[in-house]
Amino acid sequence: MVLLSGELGSGKTAFVRGLARGLGADPDEVASPTFVLLTAYPGRLTLHHADLYRLRGDGDEGDLGLEDLPGPGGVLAVEWAERLRDRPWRGALRVRLHHAGDDVRRIVIEEAA
Repeated sequence: MVLLSGELGSGKTAFVRGLARGLGADPDEVASPTFVLLTAYPGRLTLHHADLYRLRGDGDEGDLGLEDLPGPGGVLAVEWAERLRDRPWRGALRVRLHHAGDDVRRIVIEEAA
């Protein structure tokens, strides 16, 4: 599980496209969904991509069933992960993206607590 956070335009979806490429999925298929909150992209491993931008952060993400993903043979990437209610996401990576000028981004990757 990869938990992504950062302001609008910081590169979260671009990061997921790179992840898709590495997993053997088509990176051109990865988009920041407007109305779809969860999408799966088949590849060497299935990439499950959740975008929680439209959620309020009051627990409504529970309806998505993220606790059951990615399952064996899959990876779950969650954009706007700060909108998840605090849970023990064991083994997850937290990726924070920050604008660092024009087309430059600073990326901090750490184990989720």
